[in-house]
Amino acid sequence: MYKLFKDSKVIVTGGTGMIGRCIVKILCDAKAKVTSVSLDDLIIDERAHYLKLDLTHLSNCLEVTKGIDYVFHIAGIKGSIEVTKSKPASFFVPLLMCNTNMLEACRINNVKKIVYTSSIGAYPSAEVFKEPDTFDPGIESPPMDMFPGWAKRMAEMQIFAYLKQYGLNNFAIVRPCNIYGPGDNFDPDNAMVVPSLMSRVANGDFPLKVWGDGSAIRDFAYSKDVAEGVIKALVYGTGIGLINLGGGKGYSVQELVETLREVVDFEYEFDTKKPNGFPKRVMDITKARETIGYDPKTTLKKGLQATWEWFMSNREEFLKRKNYFK
Repeated sequence: MYKLFKDSKVIVTGGTGMIGRCIVKILCDAKAKVTSVSLDDLIIDERAHYLKLDLTHLSNCLEVTKGIDYVFHIAGIKGSIEVTKSKPASFFVPLLMCNTNMLEACRINNVKKIVYTSSIGAYPSAEVFKEPDTFDPGIESPPMDMFPGWAKRMAEMQIFAYLKQYGLNNFAIVRPCNIYGPGDNFDPDNAMVVPSLMSRVANGDFPLKVWGDGSAIRDFAYSKDVAEGVIKALVYGTGIGLINLGGGKGYSVQELVETLREVVDFEYEFDTKKPNGFPKRVMDITKARETIGYDPKTTLKKGLQATWEWFMSNREEFLKRKNYFK
């Protein structure tokens, strides 16, 4: 499959992020000519070309996509539930502008194939998320995640508009679940659940206070597995609508914490005065398995082990990354 990329010109937006860096490595291994575009002060793979460029400007997007064969639009803004509620404009506006301009530049410059990374948050509220039979983001109920969900959904609508007006079916869309892995956002002020737990464990914040009673069930997918799914979506998935990329199994928060304890020992207790959040959020990945051969194989323990080991060697990396919430 990866032979397609040999000597091709590829852009990976967000190529210094958690999924993007995995995609950059895979494509460099496949002998592609890879350019990573982000606002981070990082170089992850010496074989790739790194550009620090603001993609909220259409002129920058048009310039960087000229003569490009494939675009992996992975760039996004990741933050905790608390920070996206308290600073919604800092999240919503740049994400909307980046998506709109990058996708439009791909259309104008006739990029062969593009994959856009949406989010589980673009789905309406449910316990098990399954792709709609008909691709039409406009007929779905409102997203469960207010600002990030709408920002992601609007880009899907843009791609749907291209399909309706121009007949373009060279855009693939993936909706991943909760992703973790090396390169995650470990900023203690806005980290998601896995990096937040690890950061507090590393700081000796014992007993670790875990929100809720541990019964909430979530879908955790390892970054390298998702990266492989994103690449497969670009190769095989254009024209077949949305594709879910999950871990293939739901874990309770208690299972997550106990599995992390198998990697590094710590004391914890549940704070039942704090909310659990949604009782269950798990993705059905049947379509991804059947249409693009997606097969996440990394166990939760193996993924947490690799993430913890990376974090121990890169605890300050988040300081070199663009922070939209400051």
